[in-house]
Amino acid sequence: MKSDNMKSGMQQAPARSLLNALGWTAEEMRKPVVGIVSSFNEIVPGHMNLDKITEAVKLGVAEAGGMPVVVPAIAVCDGIAMGHIGMKYSLVTRDLIADSTEALAIAHQFDALVMIPNCDKNVPGLLMAAARLDLPTVFVSGGPMLAGHIHGQKRSLSSMFEAVGANAAGTMSEEEVREYEEKVCPSCGSCSGMYTANSMNCLTEALGMGLRGNGTIPAVYSARLRLAKQAGYAVMNLLEKGITARKIMTKDAILNALTVDMALGCSTNSMLHLPAIAHEIGFDFDISFANPISEKTPNLCHLAPAGPTYMEDLNEAGGVYAVMKELSDIGLINTECMTVNGVTIGESIKNAVNLNPEVIRPVDNPYMKTGGLAVLKGNLAPDGSVVKRSAVVPEMMQHSGPARVFDCEEDAIKAIKGGKIVAGDVVVIRYEGPKGGPGMREMLNPTSAIAGMGLGSSVALITDGRFSGASRGASIGHVSPEAAVGGPIALVEEGDIIEIDIPGLSINLKVSDEELAARKAKWQPREPRVTTGYLARYASMVTSGNRGAILEIPRN
Repeated sequence: MKSDNMKSGMQQAPARSLLNALGWTAEEMRKPVVGIVSSFNEIVPGHMNLDKITEAVKLGVAEAGGMPVVVPAIAVCDGIAMGHIGMKYSLVTRDLIADSTEALAIAHQFDALVMIPNCDKNVPGLLMAAARLDLPTVFVSGGPMLAGHIHGQKRSLSSMFEAVGANAAGTMSEEEVREYEEKVCPSCGSCSGMYTANSMNCLTEALGMGLRGNGTIPAVYSARLRLAKQAGYAVMNLLEKGITARKIMTKDAILNALTVDMALGCSTNSMLHLPAIAHEIGFDFDISFANPISEKTPNLCHLAPAGPTYMEDLNEAGGVYAVMKELSDIGLINTECMTVNGVTIGESIKNAVNLNPEVIRPVDNPYMKTGGLAVLKGNLAPDGSVVKRSAVVPEMMQHSGPARVFDCEEDAIKAIKGGKIVAGDVVVIRYEGPKGGPGMREMLNPTSAIAGMGLGSSVALITDGRFSGASRGASIGHVSPEAAVGGPIALVEEGDIIEIDIPGLSINLKVSDEELAARKAKWQPREPRVTTGYLARYASMVTSGNRGAILEIPRN
């Protein structure tokens, strides 16, 4: 056992004395040490129940013969951090989580791991750590929130942000907004639509790293506690069989996850996180891989904000395994990939059944014949940009209009809510990328303001920042190279015509090459917005969005 390095032999007597101080018995010291990485805290609604999940995992590990040890991981609530400086600290936590988990696991020589994440950057951060550490590892999340109910209709967090925009447009009263406030988030859990947290938790199943139901069983269901105990049993089974994380998280597994991503209509943020996870296993994931996979993968689900169904509905319909079975039946899933069940994907999904063809469309009756995401390239985004096309209305699939240029999110929101953006415009928000932000803030506030103002079917938004999974409409993010490094988005001027063709996978600035070259010659890098602390260090090391905003050591 790896843990023998820290607890066996005369040389490790001092370490054993410290384990005695923890109250460990001699019998416990002989058992495999299983690190349980708990992201419990009392500020993120998706994490407030993780203490109960953690206790259930501990019980499962102990019953299966392991010594469970709980260690922490941080988490940020994107909804609470939205719209102020706090959002600069969201994406950047992904790497802090990976680094700190790596440090804890190696310093204490854990034999295996159970990861307990739930929201947004927490899931990919722990997947990155799992790939680095290559120990037997199982993921069990805290589960999704139940949908809210307002006047007989289901609602979620995206409805709340759009209500604020509707209030600015004068179409919703303050009293109505307050009703939304009280009802859209009715329970603990990750927000109830196919936002980033639920996207990534679903993809843990597709990767083979989570047990069946990990992405969809609601946080408040007792089935979630049973799943947590099963995760404890499962990790001990993996340890016995010698199945480690990199035997599960292979290149083929990541391509499976990308395929399931397309069918589910996941958040555009998955196109930041899958490349980062792939990087940890040595797979150079180009976001352009998305297009050929999308071209052959039908979009089977329209969960909020793209449609009227929610995570609880997907769970009742058969969950991620039912979606994977649909895709497998037409040869789109590599069924030979290993899973934390100790058997292959094919074995795991063979009995899955689609119980609701309205929530999970059959492959012969999809919402779209192509997948939920698309990567657009052109002279405005030579290295690519990402759009959730499953959440774009038909009339915005192709759009041409004048650029309305803003160098920060706050200025754009002020203009949108002030009625200065009109039908046909293309809102450009730049210097909000990984390096320029720094931290690549989510743009749910401006996208929701556009929708709330009634402009969702007539105004596009492009940015070198990113979007929440709750965003909908012609919202094109991750424009690369970003403005801070002199990408073409930095050269856009007010009134320039921008042409977007989502079916044609292109985004172009209708300005001549000669004019762009002249503008580039005059362009000067901006002074960094942040010069001290973690954000400054992050900005010095981070790559553009097309590479997953991974960190690289600067080289002279």
